[in-house]
Amino acid sequence: MHLFGLAMAGHDVDTAVTLLAEDVEFRSPVVFTPYRGRDAVAPLLYAVADVLQDFRYTREIGSPDGRDLALVFQASAGDKKVEGCDFLHLDNSGLIDELFVMIRPMSGAHALAEAMKARLEAASSGRRPT
Repeated sequence: MHLFGLAMAGHDVDTAVTLLAEDVEFRSPVVFTPYRGRDAVAPLLYAVADVLQDFRYTREIGSPDGRDLALVFQASAGDKKVEGCDFLHLDNSGLIDELFVMIRPMSGAHALAEAMKARLEAASSGRRPT
């Protein structure tokens, strides 16, 4: 398993963030416009680590050159089960310069979006989410 997968599955978001390129592009399963830059993406990784329960990767698929990876996962968002995939692209130095996430089913993606919205709003206002 790629170190990013090991870090996220182990709730070691600090390590996961160090694996992001400074100019990483993150494409969310629920927001069309990509997030750009490590500083924009890091809070999303911390929030998702808090929101998704029972998070585990079940499969890793890689390209022959090792620069493209698909990390398949299962988790829960509230009372909804979700399945998804983190698609990673590594730059020439081995850092993640693209992170593209897909989630199914729609009810799980919606539950995740609502929980993430509450978490990110709370973080931006300096209060703890409920």
